[in-house]
Amino acid sequence: MTDAPLPTRLATATLALGLLFATSPAWAESESARLNAFFEKVYQRDLARSPIMQSRRGITTAQDKWDEISEAHRVKEAALTRQDLETLHGFDYGALPPQDQRSYDFFEWAAERSLESFRWRRNDYLISQMGGLHTRVPVILQNNHSIETRGDAEDYVARLRGVKPLMEQLVLELKRQETAGVQPPRFVYPLVIGPAENVIKGAPFDNSGEDSPLWADFKTKIAAADLSDADKIALTERAHTALLEGVKVGYEHLIAHLRESEARATDEDGVWKLPDGEAFYRSRLKAYTTLPMTAEAIHALGLREVAAIHNEMRDIMRQVGFEGSLQEFFDFMRADERFYYPDTAEGRAAYLAEARRLLAEIQAREDELLGMRPSAPVEARAVEAWRQGSAAKAFYDSPPQDGGRPGIFYVNLADMQAQPKYQLPVLLYHEAVPGHHVETVIAYELENLPKFRKFASISAFSEGWGLYSERLPKEIGLYQDPYDDFGRLSLSLMRAVRLVVDTGIHAKRWSREEAVAYMDANMPSSHYDNQREIDRYIVLPGQATSYYVGMIKILDLREKAKGALGDAFDIRDFHDIVLGDGPVPLPMLEESVDRWVEQTQTAAEKNR
Repeated sequence: MTDAPLPTRLATATLALGLLFATSPAWAESESARLNAFFEKVYQRDLARSPIMQSRRGITTAQDKWDEISEAHRVKEAALTRQDLETLHGFDYGALPPQDQRSYDFFEWAAERSLESFRWRRNDYLISQMGGLHTRVPVILQNNHSIETRGDAEDYVARLRGVKPLMEQLVLELKRQETAGVQPPRFVYPLVIGPAENVIKGAPFDNSGEDSPLWADFKTKIAAADLSDADKIALTERAHTALLEGVKVGYEHLIAHLRESEARATDEDGVWKLPDGEAFYRSRLKAYTTLPMTAEAIHALGLREVAAIHNEMRDIMRQVGFEGSLQEFFDFMRADERFYYPDTAEGRAAYLAEARRLLAEIQAREDELLGMRPSAPVEARAVEAWRQGSAAKAFYDSPPQDGGRPGIFYVNLADMQAQPKYQLPVLLYHEAVPGHHVETVIAYELENLPKFRKFASISAFSEGWGLYSERLPKEIGLYQDPYDDFGRLSLSLMRAVRLVVDTGIHAKRWSREEAVAYMDANMPSSHYDNQREIDRYIVLPGQATSYYVGMIKILDLREKAKGALGDAFDIRDFHDIVLGDGPVPLPMLEESVDRWVEQTQTAAEKNR
């Protein structure tokens, strides 16, 4: 990644966002200082209550602990949030400069969203194939818990021991959820039990001859640490015991419960089956899109966009001289060996080598698209073998606050037939550059934002930017190979299809089989891939709608700005505005762009 300072074009963005207040009156500065002190206090309080989040931020203060996940803890969290809202409403909004007013509005929106989520806490599946503590525990230890000192190693051992009470607490909450009438569908259980079992396969849990993931991780890290041989031996013995008494016992307890629960599960998939399921789904759609869109409107949008992308794909067919139907072209793209790396170690190495080449290529051209650029590096890695069975096709893991490791673009290479060559460029652009790595790290590195905004999670913004980022390389001449451009369209199509099937499952009561059949009829991906996608939408209701809705909003705002500014429009300035305020709900993003357009027009008038 470039070493250039982040705000290479920040002057435009900061002016447009009202960040320069050198002449603010003293009373306004005082209210601003009090508000930002409040934001920092709340952020630090919440961070202190989450050892897992601390680890993800590179903070080692509580790295011997896991998060508290009990019902009592969640009730207290909600009470704190209500208190925070009361405190917020005690500030003089009119005395705040514009950027602080935006932070006020954002904090209020986020707090209200948090309370809405608390209302539906029983309906959100605590564990599924898309995530949960069964996978979060080993990921945090492997990716976020370094061992450089004796204290680091002792904390690692303490966390291994802490897995037992953590899993006991998780099982208690799963039982509480089931009592409320909430269980994921039957198909979820094998997809959760398998990865949980993988955590406790290998030494020291069995005699298979291979080390388990956590045992291998601890031994590798302790060997590289600057410790005496005696300390290394003693700590390794303690870790061995903690793995057996903490991790093994904890995971066995969880697995036993999941097997019992599986016997009571049903095959009903939509959240309409849950208590007040229809209202819950409306809430999820609003949370994920940040817009008041109905399921009906989202479904209709999806149908229109699917048809439009199919027409673009037919243009690709004509470019490559393919004669036949669109479905026949899909069959060709699925079957022809030229589009796949071998399902071997050499094939996987070649895939990663090409990913790294593409990453270097787009990084060399970042300045054509971006003014602000992140300083943290990013690299491509294969998903670890132990979690390949449940991990997504590709995803991004952001760097910790301390810069201890780069951002990571992960690709799941368990099945090379699921990773066609023509989709690699678009996956990389979405997850790494100019996609999630860029928008995530820029937010982390913005100096003008309170921390609660830097680290906010707004799916419509982030996933909208990720999908929008898939288009940007084409605008600077990449995707020269028409098959690569087909890959771009295939992922865009998947996001449009998501609008149809997510609402189909959860609002129109489609069965899992109906949803998969729709994807089979409209997507070039395999039946197996389509089934896994549908499984994801079932357990994360509404989330899949955020991508296309967010992307369309960004595109609409860009076209609106271009129309208003004409020759004065610069794509890099536009991207500075989109990214320069951190992740925000889409209505707030629109306010930022409108303000920038107005101020740019005013500046142009003055310069005439």
